[in-house]
Amino acid sequence: MTMATGTATAGPVVTEASALAHTYLELVTSCEALNVRIASEASQALLDGAELTRSEKALDAFIDAEADRIREHHGHAPRRDVAASRALHDYLWSVALLMSGAWYLERRVPRIAPQDVHIDLAAAAFEIVPGAGFACLPDDPAAGMPGVRVVAHEEALRAELRATVADHVGPLLTAVGPHARRRPRALWGMAADDLVSGIWYLGRMLDQEDRAIQAATELLPTAIPPFPGGADFRRLAGRDGRRHPTRTRLGCCMYYTLDAAQACSTCPRTCDAERLRRLEDAD
Repeated sequence: MTMATGTATAGPVVTEASALAHTYLELVTSCEALNVRIASEASQALLDGAELTRSEKALDAFIDAEADRIREHHGHAPRRDVAASRALHDYLWSVALLMSGAWYLERRVPRIAPQDVHIDLAAAAFEIVPGAGFACLPDDPAAGMPGVRVVAHEEALRAELRATVADHVGPLLTAVGPHARRRPRALWGMAADDLVSGIWYLGRMLDQEDRAIQAATELLPTAIPPFPGGADFRRLAGRDGRRHPTRTRLGCCMYYTLDAAQACSTCPRTCDAERLRRLEDAD
């Protein structure tokens, strides 16, 4: 665009924060289940992820809010460990998808600090403040931008994603573990499940399920500490010959305690015959 004087006006300055905000907005638009708002600054009225790891009062409020939602939606009061597990699952899935989704869409791995994740307990929603920087590949147009770290190749970027997710969620798993009555291996299994399932979900929303399954498998081809298992996708043959992709969760998300008839098709309590029936019914 040129002004009357003949001098060109500068466009908006692209920063690592604005680049991440754009990617997060694309994720939220694509993923109906991702209940995240993008904020330009921290909200003083909301809990943040760091508070959950250092304040028992904040953690109790986090779990209590989930217990209230379960009571409202399912008509019964959940056990305390179930409410804690469900609240943790929601956090892990949402925050991991912000990181893995940026990696899947843009080959960028944002380093999200716990204090940049804000939790709206009443709305069961999250707010994210972009701006902690990200890692990318050498051919990324953002390489060299302040706050951007360049890694050498695709496997290095996958390692960055695994490490970034682990660094973010590790303290939260330690804090929530006693309330959820789960030991570290089970907690890290839940983190692995939510990392993989978020990528899988994004692929389905973009009509790219096979590509997303391949990406998740390359990210976690097997157990890579601290994650105790890999993506382990497989396909079940249906009556019509169609092969349905599935996997078995490393840990249980506890949804069966809320509605046994609607337990997820990846539940470790579900046999393959029942899993296939649910997959076919969902089509």
